[in-house]
Amino acid sequence: MKIQLLRHAAMLIEYGGVKILTDPMLGPADAGAPIPTKKEGRGRRNPLVELPLDAQKLATTLHSLDAVLITHLHSDHFDDFAGKTLPKDIPLLCQAEDERRLHEKGFTGLFPIRSELGWAGIRISRVGCRHGGPLIRRKMGMGSGYYLEASSEPSLYITGDTIWCPEVKTAIRRHSPDLIIVNAGAAQLPAGRSITMRAGDVAKVCRTAPEAQVVAVHMEAINHCLLTRTQLRTYLEKHHLSNRVDIPADGETLAFNRTAP
Repeated sequence: MKIQLLRHAAMLIEYGGVKILTDPMLGPADAGAPIPTKKEGRGRRNPLVELPLDAQKLATTLHSLDAVLITHLHSDHFDDFAGKTLPKDIPLLCQAEDERRLHEKGFTGLFPIRSELGWAGIRISRVGCRHGGPLIRRKMGMGSGYYLEASSEPSLYITGDTIWCPEVKTAIRRHSPDLIIVNAGAAQLPAGRSITMRAGDVAKVCRTAPEAQVVAVHMEAINHCLLTRTQLRTYLEKHHLSNRVDIPADGETLAFNRTAP
């Protein structure tokens, strides 16, 4: 398995012989308005950084995809540029609640995931998540994580946008994933606690899954994600967990092999 972080939660994942793009936020830097947040990130337009691909390379990449996996339809996970640029017949693996909206955008190859889906030799199980605490979750809408299994590949759990919560803990204990991709960044609205994982949440993932390797993404691309890579790395070093977590730069590729049983 190979994972290339493009930006934020957009990743190119080579898994089970297919190439999957996750949560495509593909527009140019500064194309979108700031998200209301605390003063540290206030007023900065989104995305904060460009993709690590030029226009020609991006077009080539999009037409080489086998599928797109979408955790939810917030604009930092599926933006207008993705809606206009992705081939309309590309397989979109999505939560069932988003099927209608994607169909209205003209996409025809929809594979809604209600509980579990078999696709191209990959078993995809949907995992619950909490995009914030009890006061904000209803406003944030429905989101999902996904657990993937394929022959000869490490098992993979993509948490999606979530805080540390019982659903994440249950998923880790139920599936015992080899690799966990967490959306960190401690995304923050003007009031209340973070709506994605803070440094301490990433540490809880590590301690709950002591045999898993963790990859932390979702940082330094959107103005309300206030936890930086350096801050997360410093926290993990202090708590003796830095060897458990990869924190890729935009454009960086990581490779993982299945460990022998």
